[in-house]
Amino acid sequence: MNKTFGMISLGCDKNRVDGERILGEIRAHGCEVTNDPAEMQVLIVNTCAFLNDARRESIDTILRCNSYRTGKLEKIVVTGCLPQKFIGELYPALTEGDVFLGVSDASELFPALERAYAGERVNAVGAGTGERGERVYTTFSHFKYLKIADGCFNHCTYCLIPKIRGKYVSYPMEELLEEARAMGNTQELILVAQDTTRYGEDVGGNRFPELIKKLSELDNICHIRLLYCYPEAITDALIAEIRDNPKVLKYLDIPMQHCEDRILKLMGRRSKKEDLFALVEKLRREIPSVALRTTFIAGFPTETEEEHRALMRFLREMRFENCGFFAYSREPETPAYKLKGQVHPSTRKRWARELYEVQAEISADKLKNYVGKTLPVLVDGYDKIGYLGRASFQAPEIDGNVSFISPKRKTAPGEIVPVKIVSSGSYDLFGQCEE
Repeated sequence: MNKTFGMISLGCDKNRVDGERILGEIRAHGCEVTNDPAEMQVLIVNTCAFLNDARRESIDTILRCNSYRTGKLEKIVVTGCLPQKFIGELYPALTEGDVFLGVSDASELFPALERAYAGERVNAVGAGTGERGERVYTTFSHFKYLKIADGCFNHCTYCLIPKIRGKYVSYPMEELLEEARAMGNTQELILVAQDTTRYGEDVGGNRFPELIKKLSELDNICHIRLLYCYPEAITDALIAEIRDNPKVLKYLDIPMQHCEDRILKLMGRRSKKEDLFALVEKLRREIPSVALRTTFIAGFPTETEEEHRALMRFLREMRFENCGFFAYSREPETPAYKLKGQVHPSTRKRWARELYEVQAEISADKLKNYVGKTLPVLVDGYDKIGYLGRASFQAPEIDGNVSFISPKRKTAPGEIVPVKIVSSGSYDLFGQCEE
C-alpha cells in the first residue's frame, strides 16, 4: 500500500507517544507523512477520551476532517482512547470513520486499511499485538517523551483511565533503556506515565529510582525531567535520586487534586492535608532549588465554598512554581458520577478561574525574583520577540517560557544559552542572551 498519511493527535503527551508509534508503523511500511490536508490520502485522528470536553473535541475533529474528502482524502482512521472505551457507541454512529483502532493497535493499522480499501468499515479495536514499535518523534529533536508504563491502579473516583487503559503495566526496563539509546542526543528526556512513581510495582517492587539512575548513565541523555509523580509514592529513595543525580532536573510534577481531607477521601486519594504539607516541606528541605508543579480539581461533588477557600489559602501558603486547574467533569462510569451534591457547572468554572487568579499572583511574584539574574535557557524555537526557550523550572507545553533576543549571535533549538532576565510577567520571563 503506497499512500500519503496525515495525523492529528489530541490529548496528553502519553497519547502523543502512542501516535508516534503509529507514525513509526507508517514509516516502516515505506509510506510518506504530510502536514498538508490537501495531500493526505489517509488521515489518522488520535483521540482523547479523558473528559467530556476532550471527547467532544475528538468527535468535532473527525467531523471536520471528513470535509477533506473533497480533495485526495480517501480514508479516516480513528484511534486512541475514544474508540478504546466507547467503540460500541462510536462504530455505528460515527460513520465518517473507516477504521477504528484502540490504544495498542498500531500493528493492526495496515491490515485494517487493506480491509477498508476492499470495501469494509473496520473495527479493529483490541486486535493489535500491543507491541511497542519504532517511533517518529513529533517534538523538537532536543526533547523527547519516554512513556515508562501504561494504565493505572490508583482508581481515583473521578477518573476513567483504568477503564480506558486498564491496570498499571510497567514497560521492561531494558526496552526503555534501548528506546532511550535510540533517541540520539537528547537535551531533555521527559518521563511520563499515568503515575511514573509506581514504576515496577506491578512486577515485584518499585524500581523508579533505579530506572532514573540507569537512564542518566546513557551518554546521549543530558537531562531528565519527571512528570506525573503521585504524592503518596514519592519515597526517600526517589528524593535522594533527584537530589544527588546531576542529570535530573530539580523539578517535580505532583498531581495533588485538592488539599482538604474530606474531599481527598471522596476522590479516592490516599494523602491527607498534613501529608501534603510534610511532603512539600521535605522536598524543599532536601532539594532547596526544587521547582514544584501540581494540579487541582475545582468543584468536586459536595465541595463547599469554604473548602474552595481553603484550597486558595493552601495555594498561598505552598507557593508552587506552576499549577494547573480543572473544573470537575462528571464522567459516567466513575464512582464520583453517582455522588449526590454535584456542584453547578458555572460554580466549578468560577472556582477554577479564582484558583488561576491566585496562582497567577504567586507566579508573577516568584518570577520577579529572576529579574537581573542570568539563567541557563534551553532554546526551543522562535517567537515574535526573537527566541523562545525554557528554564529548568519550566516543562514544555504546560508551564511558562523565556522569550529573549540574541543580538550578538544566532542560537539554535537544542542549545542551552545564558539569558539575562530583564522583565517578567505572570508566567513568562523576558531577557537577552549574554553571549
